[in-house]
Amino acid sequence: MAILNNSGESAATKGSSLWLQVIVAIILGGLIGTFSPQLGVSLEPLGKAFVNLVKMIIAPVIFLTITTGISGMRDLKGFGSVTIKAFAYFFVFSTFALILGLIVGNLFAPGAGMNAEFAPHDLAKVDEIAGKVHDLTLVGFLSDIIPKTFVSAFVDGNILQVLFISVIFGLSLVIAGEKSRPVVSLLESISHVVFRLVDLLMKAAPIGAFGAIAFVIGKFGLSSIVKLSALVGTFYITSALFIVVVLGSVAKFSGFSIFKLIAYLKNEILLVLGTSSSESALPSLMEKMEQAGVKREIVGLVVPTGYSFNLDGTNIYMTLAALFIAQATNTHLTLADQLALFSVAIISSKGAAGVTGAGFITLAATLSVVPTIPIAGMAIILGVDKFMSECRALTNFIGNAVATIVIGKWENGLNKDALDAALAGKHMPKIAPLIPHAPAAGVQADEQDAD
Repeated sequence: MAILNNSGESAATKGSSLWLQVIVAIILGGLIGTFSPQLGVSLEPLGKAFVNLVKMIIAPVIFLTITTGISGMRDLKGFGSVTIKAFAYFFVFSTFALILGLIVGNLFAPGAGMNAEFAPHDLAKVDEIAGKVHDLTLVGFLSDIIPKTFVSAFVDGNILQVLFISVIFGLSLVIAGEKSRPVVSLLESISHVVFRLVDLLMKAAPIGAFGAIAFVIGKFGLSSIVKLSALVGTFYITSALFIVVVLGSVAKFSGFSIFKLIAYLKNEILLVLGTSSSESALPSLMEKMEQAGVKREIVGLVVPTGYSFNLDGTNIYMTLAALFIAQATNTHLTLADQLALFSVAIISSKGAAGVTGAGFITLAATLSVVPTIPIAGMAIILGVDKFMSECRALTNFIGNAVATIVIGKWENGLNKDALDAALAGKHMPKIAPLIPHAPAAGVQADEQDAD
């Protein structure tokens, strides 16, 4: 179900040079941050402004995609099936990512022999981060899913709350049957406008990437990477192996190439790299997944949920960073200690959904319940965490793209011809509308779905 712009041009052809513009912006930003750090730091507002622009539109995109998607279902069995399969997929692969981090950390021991010492100002920052761990309690997590009011979910921009509101509203549209048709039609019309707004905002991506990279390099400097190159390098290589080997195998088994998918999403991947935020590419990812033939209701459920629960990059980081801190502080961990670390990480990684700065805060939550590892050791990696956040975001982003296509295939909600055409850089001769006008619940369909 690809999306057309006003001139009838496929979204796949929009801004064909955007990836080149973003690459040039990243290079220029890196040069400024390196040779003029003070100027680089001053450019931070450009990156923040762009990310805020995109975050502004995330809640409406999720709400419109999920509600109209669910409303087009014949019955509620499809909703339950997609949800169960999505969470099963997320649990298996996020757990595997945690295990991979443990294995690599033990095999290569990147922190061994570091004999780390902590800087006082870094310890103060760690204490501040550790103070946010209470946000990850089970009670707090469950309570935070339900917003105080219907509107507050959109005001706060909490993805989990918007997801909750969207699902129950979409289900209500199905239950209401024929009477919901005017509301569905209105939401469909609004969706067209909102996705055109997404296209407009994406034109500012090079400016945002330029400012964000200039700030990161100017603020932290490349020297900080050199000092902790063992950790940064190990994390990047491990994440790359996860994408190529693990996700690549899943993709091949499902009938598509991980490399072609990465090429198809190159604009979004560069955007994530430049802004260190996978959220900056969320609206565009949902659009691209529909173009690739995944049904709207599946895209609407899997992508936003995956952004909260399918955090492969964050999970690799958690166990690898925990072992690095133990090794750097000469803390011996027994097999029982590591199993405890793994068990806690499984829970805390899921509770991190919707928490700002989830990667570092979740790491603090995990270490706080494994007393053999000093939580103060987080000060060691504080300086390079920003560089690793880019890799976390990229891995999370690609993992969610793969999950969406795979679950779409499981649910018979994937147009394979559209997928092959999209990944080959071609366009389908006949393109379906943004949202097919499926009948509301209880109304017999007069024609087959577009897919």
